Amino acid sequence: MLNIQTIRLISFFSFFVLSYFINTANAATIPGSDISHEGSIVYDIAVNIDPSTRMLEGKSVITFNKTREHTLMLDRQFEVTQAFIDDMPYAPQTDSERLHYWQIPYTILRPHRIEIHWRGQLHPLDEAIDHEQTLGRPIAVSGEAGTFLPDAANWYPRVANGLARYTLQLSLPAGQRGLVPGKLTHEQDEDDGYSARFEFDHPAGGIDLMAGPYEIESDHYNGIQDSTIRLRTYFHPQISQLADDYLTTVKRYFELYESWIGAYPYTEFSIVSSPTPTGFGMPTLTYLGINVLRLPFIKNTSLGHEVLHNWWGNGVYPDYKSGNWSEGLTTFMADYTYKEQESTEAAREMRQSWLRDFAALEPGQDAPLTAFTSRTHGASKIVGYHKAAMFFFMLRDLIGDELFNRSIQGLWNMQRFKVTTWSNLQSVFEIISAQDLSFFFDQWLNRTGAPNLTITEVRQEPTDLGHRLHITLQQSEPAYQLRVPVAIQTETGEQTHLFDLQQTKQAFTLDLSEKTQSVILDPDTRLFRLLAPGEAPPILREVMVNPTTATVILSDDDETQQTAATLAEKLQRRTPQLLPANQSISNIPTLVIGLRHEIDGWLESRSLPAKPEEVLGKGTAQIWTLTGPDDSPMIIVSAQDTASLEALIRPLPHYGRQSYIVFDGRQAVEKGVWPMRVQRVKIK
Repeated sequence: MLNIQTIRLISFFSFFVLSYFINTANAATIPGSDISHEGSIVYDIAVNIDPSTRMLEGKSVITFNKTREHTLMLDRQFEVTQAFIDDMPYAPQTDSERLHYWQIPYTILRPHRIEIHWRGQLHPLDEAIDHEQTLGRPIAVSGEAGTFLPDAANWYPRVANGLARYTLQLSLPAGQRGLVPGKLTHEQDEDDGYSARFEFDHPAGGIDLMAGPYEIESDHYNGIQDSTIRLRTYFHPQISQLADDYLTTVKRYFELYESWIGAYPYTEFSIVSSPTPTGFGMPTLTYLGINVLRLPFIKNTSLGHEVLHNWWGNGVYPDYKSGNWSEGLTTFMADYTYKEQESTEAAREMRQSWLRDFAALEPGQDAPLTAFTSRTHGASKIVGYHKAAMFFFMLRDLIGDELFNRSIQGLWNMQRFKVTTWSNLQSVFEIISAQDLSFFFDQWLNRTGAPNLTITEVRQEPTDLGHRLHITLQQSEPAYQLRVPVAIQTETGEQTHLFDLQQTKQAFTLDLSEKTQSVILDPDTRLFRLLAPGEAPPILREVMVNPTTATVILSDDDETQQTAATLAEKLQRRTPQLLPANQSISNIPTLVIGLRHEIDGWLESRSLPAKPEEVLGKGTAQIWTLTGPDDSPMIIVSAQDTASLEALIRPLPHYGRQSYIVFDGRQAVEKGVWPMRVQRVKIK
């Protein structure tokens, strides 16, 4: 067993090995990426946008400083007016995927440049779409209230699968202001229009552009390397009064993450409002919906998450072909860390919520962490954010806080502005901790599901010195290697022991001075595992994400029926499968929607539990879960009237982690989760 002094010595020298090892792994495991050509591509872009007409005109000069074959892409909604390669005309080709493209041959054996002029009308801004729709339709949009050009919309001629540095000159009409990720090097705001120039000096995967009728406020933060970080808000006029609070709050996240990880990699950070309910993190900025920014808790939750993405995701790039680790690490070091700072109980509740969410998945909705790329629906978030965050929590438990934090710093020092795989992370943690972690990474990254743990036998016998306790643990096939926490309760208290479980069934023995009263499996929820029947309380998400969920609408009124059907569609993100109101209760997940008197009568006629005390007589609408026939989960939605039902359509889908919730109009006034029941074996 290595002592801590030996580990520190190994860790010190390992940094020299680490750089070579990781970079060799990068080159070997990321075919087709530009890792060996970082910085060899440079964009110099000038773009003019008029939101009133939605017209964009652009010019881009792309310089290739190394010999290599490349493909340039541009969406076909744009017209290419001129294109040259080293001053010679070079026309684009088109394909069936709505793209112009240029194939740049590797036979050009010298540095070369391409100049492209393009123009076109952007799609109209739709302020009615929700966040999921924004994620699912990466198109370039513009309007007086805002312009958003995501990189995935191919709104500028861009190199496929390449990292590039860039400068961008943006011109907008008077009253509009905008930005792209990067350092602001020039800005001019006059009566005839606004212009700004940005530089991004690191290899970047793409360019997102935002503009709107922004009011700009500024501040600064002094970083740990005596660097001045410019802080800005680009807020719509209706929320401009929030700027000071956001600028003040963001500083504490810089203090936290610079001390935990390392110096902030950029010269500025901006908080930008969006007319649609977005929640995006980009290098040097975050793009959040106006109504999101109004929520009082966002400064203490989502803001820090997006700041941290400047280290993980926008500072060290995930290799999407082998899995996106950055969302899980960011969730662990942001969302979960804030709960740890709040209290031990709050942190445990978040871990329990991750397990409850996972228990709500149906067969086929799960996937290995190596398959997660980005959030597309609730099931992908449960895996890519929550299971991945629990992965890092368990890894910290395994190697200890000190070595975990030093590994985080090692990852940052070695991998800044490089595409990084899960195997690169494994290399860092193994070298810094001086441990073989292959079993841990393999079982949690490459397998679907989770271990199903139970206590199958407990017995004790008296000894000359006290009592001998025999505990048998069992897990599902194939076996995981786990350190299972088991709490032993006696008359004088409780003590937790760790059992190294490596087989599907394994017996353990403890010699104790006192007689054991009961044994509890994983009482603090420190393992990612399948919750046993009855251990997990039902939550809304369990019905919302289940593809077999049926919907019962009780009302005969046409307007109420239509409102209920819209609500069901929003909750399930699909056309609901409707069942007649008079049909007997089935053994599949069921969503029941009706007005208050209809719900009360329906529950009574089927001998189901009445409205629980937690929601009884409160608000204009009550929603709760209960267990139906054959332990099937149910959601009951009871509203005062049709207007109260309509008020749920927008907010209710965001409360999937709750067991019950009360609304007064559109405002959630009470919510909660039914108590979780631990696996406890009492000894007589």
